[in-house]
Amino acid sequence: MHITKFDKGYSRRQFLTKSAQAGLSLGMLTSLWPEIARSGDITKVYPEELLSIDAYTKGKIKTGDIVDANNVDIVKDLLDPIAYKQVKEMGRKIRIVKTTTDITRMFPHKYLEATLSNKGKAKLDSTGNVVIENGDPWIGGNPFPDAKTGVEAFANITLSWGRHDQTLYTVKDWDISPSGTVSYQYDFCWCEQNTTGLLNSPDGPYWKGKKDRARFQSVWFVSPNDVRGTSFLNEWYYDQTQFPDLFGYLPAFKRERRFPTNQRFEPLVPGITIFLSDAWAAGDPMLTWGNYKVIETKPHLGAVSENWAGDDPNWEKPAHGGPKDQTFWLSNMELCPEVLVVECEPTGYPRAPVGKKRVYIDTRNMMFIAYLTYDRRGEMWKSFEPAFSLYDTGKNKVMDGDHVHWSWGHFTCHDIQANRMSRALKAKEITGGYKSGFNQGDGIHDQFLTIQAIRRLGA
Repeated sequence: MHITKFDKGYSRRQFLTKSAQAGLSLGMLTSLWPEIARSGDITKVYPEELLSIDAYTKGKIKTGDIVDANNVDIVKDLLDPIAYKQVKEMGRKIRIVKTTTDITRMFPHKYLEATLSNKGKAKLDSTGNVVIENGDPWIGGNPFPDAKTGVEAFANITLSWGRHDQTLYTVKDWDISPSGTVSYQYDFCWCEQNTTGLLNSPDGPYWKGKKDRARFQSVWFVSPNDVRGTSFLNEWYYDQTQFPDLFGYLPAFKRERRFPTNQRFEPLVPGITIFLSDAWAAGDPMLTWGNYKVIETKPHLGAVSENWAGDDPNWEKPAHGGPKDQTFWLSNMELCPEVLVVECEPTGYPRAPVGKKRVYIDTRNMMFIAYLTYDRRGEMWKSFEPAFSLYDTGKNKVMDGDHVHWSWGHFTCHDIQANRMSRALKAKEITGGYKSGFNQGDGIHDQFLTIQAIRRLGA
């Protein structure tokens, strides 16, 4: 008989103890980030049963297996409630892959380097904003890689969504009705330009002296024709107590207009379930939300590796599940050994339809792997689930300088109350000749991230 020294009972006791602590200690057998800094590997941080789904389930689920309605109850405790319902009742399937222990596979290379070199330099000022010792804005990487509180964990997501200085995502989106048919199909672009914490700028961590801003972000639709030119521009302040300036261009009116902050909780176009507030599970400034608390630490299944469809010429993949096999992506998920479950409430939005959100954050890279919202009655409303990857299939790869590119590959946003699904993927190219890219130079701001730009894109 093989006796495991650190079995499931040991892990559960450790997680229960951590969840009850006022300040968290990441890692289990040793501290997480000192070991990452030393070796770049987490094998010595967690017991075997948290590094292998085979060990965790005692062989009932193995690496390479498909989780479906017949066996999902074995891993029910590793899924959020909506993901469990999708598999158990709606025909969704999940493929299990090996747990990532090499942390260099979970970050853009420069972002990981900055996280390690700047560790310990971040603090929260009297307003709750992230600053360095002299009071200046953050300088790059995760400010709190070993986050002790919910606010610190959210700062890691909020300050740099895509973890590149700038990104242009060309997105194909399908919106699925309760009957399982495709109600809408959109092509759109999503562009981000960080202005603080820059890693590739010759002028240092702050872009063009804009220390008072956090990012510029825009989204514009290029297909179909009835929404083509619909565009939105967000200008975020670095002060996370301030609401972003939100502008939109509506082709029907041939003009741009300023939108109120509560329109962050509305669909961008008909049929889509995604709100601006949903972006990266941190689509609003973090201090316009409050009552942050870590309600649990636990292992969880997350789509954090092997999710780039790079063997397809346009990075596309087939759907499956639901009434007409159109509702879900087949995500590759792995056992994430330690996940923070953080809850918070929209304290800055008295008319928000959302009552609270619950976000599952992988401690290895402090990126969210699942996100749930609840309505004002406390009823579960929506899930937003991303899938990340190195852009390397073995046959094809995308390079980021001397290293392989890391980013998201696809996501789903499921309104469980209306049973409407938006599923989207990052394509290589979409309608209009737009192509996905990153760190493309200063010209991207004038081209895509000003009021004049969204007016021009709309026209």
